[in-house]
Amino acid sequence: MQVIQGIKELEKFRSSLGKQEQLGLVPTMGALHAGHLSLLEKARQQTDHTLVSIFVNPLQFNDSKDFDKYPKQVEKDLPLLEKAGCNIVFIPSVEEFYVQQPTLSFQFGYLEAIMEGYHRPGHFNGVAIVVSKLLNLIRPHKAFFGEKDLQQLRVIQYLVKDLSMPVEIVPCTTLREPDGLAMSSRNMRLDTGQRQRALQLNQSLRKAKDLLGKLPHSEIEELIQKDFSAEKLEYFSIVEKMSLKKCSDPFQNKEVALCIAAFIDEIRLIDNIIVSS
Repeated sequence: MQVIQGIKELEKFRSSLGKQEQLGLVPTMGALHAGHLSLLEKARQQTDHTLVSIFVNPLQFNDSKDFDKYPKQVEKDLPLLEKAGCNIVFIPSVEEFYVQQPTLSFQFGYLEAIMEGYHRPGHFNGVAIVVSKLLNLIRPHKAFFGEKDLQQLRVIQYLVKDLSMPVEIVPCTTLREPDGLAMSSRNMRLDTGQRQRALQLNQSLRKAKDLLGKLPHSEIEELIQKDFSAEKLEYFSIVEKMSLKKCSDPFQNKEVALCIAAFIDEIRLIDNIIVSS
């Protein structure tokens, strides 16, 4: 496994690939878990070479304390990647990646006003900048993103489509712990009690799924809010899977996404499930 830290070294690697060789990219912020490794496995199945980037992007944190507390453990990540069959790891420094504060900014219309966009102003601009830079530098044929960050996935799909980037974005199914908790790097920050309380997210999603078609969406949302009386629920939304626009009642002939974000003390977690009528 080759570890690359500088952009010039990355360019040298990229230029060494043959025209027919397919390169797959798995962008991460490190603190890797089985969910990340499942993206890598999918990339290995579909491409000739797999590149995992590890970069904790400061531009997508609208809370500096959250950035400071985000788990960073490259020394643990590298052995996991090597064992999983990764070919190349790209670990740029913030100083080289952002030589100066970016002047370019992105807007994503209504996606900025709902769910993650509403509660994390500027977040998607930071995501779009870092993903644009990675795609431009690495020039992968395919890039693999998890569906747990569903709204982020949509933003990246729009970004690639609107800018006519020659890359295929491959969505990957959310991996879960045996008890249903969606795998996340932030789970590493949960103590035993918090870990148990975090199960409320998936439990509420499954409850809402069972109620679809039986109650109006507004009543389902009220019930989920009551379930979180002991926690800080940031949002629970019933939206169309692809557009992420509010799903109309009644639920029929469409795929919807049930999306949730909540704080377990100061640790923010998100999750979603897709439901077909």
